[in-house]
Amino acid sequence: MSVLKKWADGTEGRFDDFIVEETRRSIVPLLYYGAFYAAVNYLEISPRAGKVLHVVSLLYLTFFAVRLLITVLRFILMQYLSRQENGAEKQQQIRGVMVIVSVIIWALGLVFLMDNWGFDVTAIITGLGIGGIAIALATQQILGDLFSYFVILFDRPFEVGDFVIVQDKIGTIEHIGIKTTRVRSLFGEEVICSNTDLTNSRIHNYKKMERRRIAFKVTVTYQTPASTSARIAGMLKQIIEKEPNVTFDRAHLFNFSQSGLEFECVYYVSTGDYNIYMDAQQSINIGIIRKFEEEGVEFAIPAQNVFLQERQTA
Repeated sequence: MSVLKKWADGTEGRFDDFIVEETRRSIVPLLYYGAFYAAVNYLEISPRAGKVLHVVSLLYLTFFAVRLLITVLRFILMQYLSRQENGAEKQQQIRGVMVIVSVIIWALGLVFLMDNWGFDVTAIITGLGIGGIAIALATQQILGDLFSYFVILFDRPFEVGDFVIVQDKIGTIEHIGIKTTRVRSLFGEEVICSNTDLTNSRIHNYKKMERRRIAFKVTVTYQTPASTSARIAGMLKQIIEKEPNVTFDRAHLFNFSQSGLEFECVYYVSTGDYNIYMDAQQSINIGIIRKFEEEGVEFAIPAQNVFLQERQTA
């Protein structure tokens, strides 16, 4: 074992260290006991002593098997979480869940032992089933949030730090707990949502947005000459293409609205950052105002013109 431990210490990663440690902690004692049990079987012992040896063997093997199973499950889960974003925080959260899982596995190991010792476990299993149903009904909401936590943990629809919109709530994910998730809204207050509500809702996650599509409209008056109107789309294109982090898509005379000639522009921002988008849109708007001033183009003001005609009487 000392050679294996020295070899594991000289390698990167924790998997080989875990194998060596669990071999020393669980596998080696089982091998020692297996050798002892095989040696005792060659001896002539009384039936009473044999029965005691059988009981002790089952207890010994079950203890090490259950402990090894829990340790392996915990190691796999912790390694999976360590590779995720905010892995340290998630590992801290999952420790409380592992306590519940450990209790369940130890309870199953105890039932296995009692069954092999000759006890009638049917009544115990029936009682556990009825008790489990009663507990499940009493804690239905809590268990629902717990299962939703595992959905969030493994499916990862959002992470801590993501900017999301959930129904009418807008904000940044601050904490993902076993029962609730906390969102810091744009107004500053903390919104606490149950995990079940989140997994049952449509979530808009803007952090995962790779680029943002922007469409906006500019309306000019009907008094704008046709020659000038034909050049407006090109003007808008030149203004948008000057902006960094922006990709121009199109600009067209889109519609004849009630107030004037309506042009539609579409461009893409190469990031999901809202502040970068607003900086670009502001710069584009100022550029349009300056260009229209130079060309003598007037923005249309939403208005309704009423024409009165005097009636001629004989």
